[in-house]
Amino acid sequence: MERGRLFQRRRVCRFCQESMPIDFKDVGLLRNFLTERGRIVPRRISGNCMRHQRELTIAIKRARTIAMLAFSEEH
Repeated sequence: MERGRLFQRRRVCRFCQESMPIDFKDVGLLRNFLTERGRIVPRRISGNCMRHQRELTIAIKRARTIAMLAFSEEH
């Protein structure tokens, strides 16, 4: 008996679809792309395109630098 492959639909980039800008001051948006431990969620999981993932990474790093986001988990 043959088993069918598990089919996962390709996620669409939220930023391309809604044409919304990535801003380092929008902490609520940036927190959606961080894990509980404070790591940046990879592109294959978040579904972002390469261009927007790079912009998102830069925005997260800028927000961390000016202390709007934590570098690691809070104890």
